[in-house]
Amino acid sequence: MHLFKHWKKDLPASLVVFFVALPLCLGIALASGAPPFAGLIAGLVGGILVGYLSGSHIGVSGPAAGLVVIVLNAITDLGSYELFLTSVILAGIIQILLGVFRAGVIGYYFPSAVIKGMLCAIGIMIFIQQIPLALGFSGQVNTDRIDLGNLHDHITPGAIMITLVSLAILLLWDGVLTKKNKLFKLVPAPLIAVIVGIIIYLIVGSSGVLALHESQLVNVPIPKDVSSFFGQFTLPDFSSLTNSSVYVTAFTIAIVASLETLLSVEATDKLDPLKRQTPTNRELIAQGIGNSVAGLIGGIPVTQVIVRSSANVMSGGVSKLSAILHGLFLLLSVIAIPTLLNLIPQAVLASVLLVIGYKLANPKSFVQMYKLGRAQFIPFIVTVIGIVATDLLKGIVIGLTVGLIVVLLKSYYNSHHMLIKEFNGKKNLFHINFAEEVTFINKGPIMKELNALEGDSFLELDFRKTKVLDYDILEYLDEFSIKAKNNNINIKLIAEKETLENPDSFRKYFGHQVFQLEH
Repeated sequence: MHLFKHWKKDLPASLVVFFVALPLCLGIALASGAPPFAGLIAGLVGGILVGYLSGSHIGVSGPAAGLVVIVLNAITDLGSYELFLTSVILAGIIQILLGVFRAGVIGYYFPSAVIKGMLCAIGIMIFIQQIPLALGFSGQVNTDRIDLGNLHDHITPGAIMITLVSLAILLLWDGVLTKKNKLFKLVPAPLIAVIVGIIIYLIVGSSGVLALHESQLVNVPIPKDVSSFFGQFTLPDFSSLTNSSVYVTAFTIAIVASLETLLSVEATDKLDPLKRQTPTNRELIAQGIGNSVAGLIGGIPVTQVIVRSSANVMSGGVSKLSAILHGLFLLLSVIAIPTLLNLIPQAVLASVLLVIGYKLANPKSFVQMYKLGRAQFIPFIVTVIGIVATDLLKGIVIGLTVGLIVVLLKSYYNSHHMLIKEFNGKKNLFHINFAEEVTFINKGPIMKELNALEGDSFLELDFRKTKVLDYDILEYLDEFSIKAKNNNINIKLIAEKETLENPDSFRKYFGHQVFQLEH
């Protein structure tokens, strides 16, 4: 019964996620070169099975746009979809092993700035990708190569009207009406937008100035009977398990899907108002089981997806019940009401995603990151630009690289602090306080500081706060002590236990101290 504790919030949220997931499942499958029903299978498995097994409270799984290119190339290279399904099953097994051997900690090593940049970038991409559908772009839309300059040739007045009406409903419902009357919170705004969109389509029909074409509506496969429904499931081909390409594809899918899941987990946990933490190893196991089952019945790979997860959070979802219900709604819809679903204008769903995209990439986020300083803003903005300009994984790698450089530069200059004091009427006493960790990265600035000292001066090296002292630093200090004697520089070593005047060997001294020497 604990699963249904927050059903009043999870039920409306699950409807929103369902309406977001439905077109994404179909669109990602088509873009991947897979049967449309394969995307729905992935949505069902990701929602019901992974949703139940996962330790995430608000994460939602399903087919991911980040795997489109990999899936498309794999199906082409392997030569058959059935053989590709075998790779998906093996990828799931690999993910299970990753979870068992606790590889989920990888997600903890991604900087907050990179994760926030990923969220904003995904928001921007969602927003941009929905513009053609919102304006009535007819036919299949390649969201990776949208030519905004030619949109005027495809604009449909009816789609624009539905988009404007839907946006008005979404913004007024959540921003105004729910504040005036709590009853409005019982019904999700996207559901109202969908109902109104269907009514408008039934009124304007498929002829006239405001007409909508079939390509501008949701397209769910309609089975004629039970046998035709189950005939849409595809079984894997296990006859080519000796084919090395199958294992290469499986390994690629497992690694990329796991990385996308862990990044989504980090991002989703940050969106969670209750700040709950998802057990990452359990998540990898759940995703692995989900992929193995999806591959077994004909589905494309699944990951935890930030688009559905963020829609869940922003719609008030509290527990995993929302993810499970959205999967059940997908199942019921393709069985019971495929004809009704095919009356939904894509412009309505585009409007829902436009609002979600704007919330993820809110301009306030950029201002807040800028105020945090360059160390946070630079990796953040580089990640945003990298993902938008290339793709999700490449952008994250670029952001991580820049973030690492920023950290190294910060560490480079923060190893020590020099104070200049007066001694015998002269400012020739130099006191250097060293940080807790002094590594080979800090050797450059330390050398520059000490080499600049003039002769006939006094130097105090204070290591009382230092816990980690790299061997490279000790080696240089030994070399400098010889130079100091030749230049009449008197060195005083101040450590945790004692003070030593003019140490002959720093390495010999620290060798007897409680220091973690990194050789």
